Amino acid sequence: MRAFRTVRQSDLPEPEELNWRLAAMCRLVSPALFFHPTNERGPKRQKRIHEAKKICSQCPVQRPCRDYALAVREPFGIWGGMSEEDRDRILGRGRGRAEDTTERSA
Repeated sequence: MRAFRTVRQSDLPEPEELNWRLAAMCRLVSPALFFHPTNERGPKRQKRIHEAKKICSQCPVQRPCRDYALAVREPFGIWGGMSEEDRDRILGRGRGRAEDTTERSA
């Protein structure tokens, strides 16, 4: 289960720094593609993530979107071509952590 983190107002980007959202390609499709329904698993989830990442790969604001999601530690959805698990690995949290994916010797 994910732990929620309190974000201070001072940690958030200024509104003018978020103008990239107006050019985001995800605005042209259903948000359901970028945010999983409750209990979605397996091939259906992987297909949705793949389709969302395809849109992100063509998006002119992929980098600022990704940077934003990492900066505010966004816990949900596909942002800047990164899934929740992708961000978990980079931020060292949750089930996506590098040490969780490597074998441990006995």
